[in-house]
Amino acid sequence: MDKKAVFFDRDGIVNLKLENDYVKNIDEFIFIEDFFETFKIVKSMGFLAFLVTNQQGIGKGLYTESDLKEIHTFMQNQLVERTGFEFDEISFAPNLAIENDFRRKPNPGMILELLQKYSILPSSAIMIGDSYSDILAAKNAGIRSIQISKYTYEISPNFHFQSLAELNLKLQNILMEL
Repeated sequence: MDKKAVFFDRDGIVNLKLENDYVKNIDEFIFIEDFFETFKIVKSMGFLAFLVTNQQGIGKGLYTESDLKEIHTFMQNQLVERTGFEFDEISFAPNLAIENDFRRKPNPGMILELLQKYSILPSSAIMIGDSYSDILAAKNAGIRSIQISKYTYEISPNFHFQSLAELNLKLQNILMEL
């Protein structure tokens, strides 16, 4: 069987997004409870799970790569404890938006790197994100997308849900189509 993957955005999908701020330490990292069920569904179906996250706060000097590593270690440990699984790989772009780095979403660099590294066909992958840049990055990488948001954007995702709880009711069927 070919490898299949789900790409996840972090802030707003895995953890609560801070308004006009960045998650700079583990005290500010608060899981979205419904994410645990989402993650369990993905991993129990045998999918690879990748985190692809813009971390412009590093480029702004608000926190360091070491701080980010501590946050992600905490996140991975909690995921194992709560679901029995962890992300297969975490990719982040520390650049400022104005740098327009190929790896920074909405550019597809992080997704394309992981597709190539793990020999995954774009048709066997999907992105779950909440922002315009997540949906556009998926489109730019040639993969499908699921948007979790009360809003819709000019670029339409393949699937749109108001919440992870709503997605969780349909996720297994969506993934079986990949």
